[in-house]
Amino acid sequence: MIKILCIETATDICSVAVSIDGVLASLVESNDQNSHSEKLTVFIEEALAKAGVPLTELSAVAVSMGPGSYTGLRIGVSTAKGFCFGLNIPLIAIPTLQSIAWGAKKFMPENTEVIIPMIDARRMEVYNAHYSSEILPLNEVKATVIDDEYIAQFDSSKNTLLCGNGAFKCVESMGSLPNITIVNSHCSAENMILLAQQKFDREEFESVPYFEPFYLKDYIAAQSYVKGLR
Repeated sequence: MIKILCIETATDICSVAVSIDGVLASLVESNDQNSHSEKLTVFIEEALAKAGVPLTELSAVAVSMGPGSYTGLRIGVSTAKGFCFGLNIPLIAIPTLQSIAWGAKKFMPENTEVIIPMIDARRMEVYNAHYSSEILPLNEVKATVIDDEYIAQFDSSKNTLLCGNGAFKCVESMGSLPNITIVNSHCSAENMILLAQQKFDREEFESVPYFEPFYLKDYIAAQSYVKGLR
């Protein structure tokens, strides 16, 4: 049996799942902000215990690779790499937006032509990509500002599903369009399971020492307001 530990920390949600032969065996998650470093290893222990899977029986570890929160991605990837190195098992990287799109399939109207998962990138910016109804990529991942120019260029003639925590930035400007459906499909390790199993079967593994998260944009440190660090 193929037993995969799935780790999702790309957004505010900290989520861990265990799958057995591509089927969900356990899921532990929380949307408490800024808690990934405290909860991730605890959630992993809980998920393995609920699934009845000893750590030593894991076949691989899958991790959400981004884009998303810089800090969240670093925590998730470093934890996944630690387990893979210690257990000598493969590392699988799952595109975060593709995972969100998979999770949105259960909300998808039958005539949907395009799925656009969106991750909140602060202000009116989102990380997004376009996928077919079969969750095949139609373009590259990009950062987009939801403004009048974007709305004017948007192809509203196609039946489109907007999903993810960034999609609600479009509610006011696009929610009334007849061919647009907006749903809340959050990041969850459960959405990674099928993609992780497919990559395992194809042996699409990452280099444990050299793999890095997909940040999309360069990290820019904010000014510190802690006394002595200004």
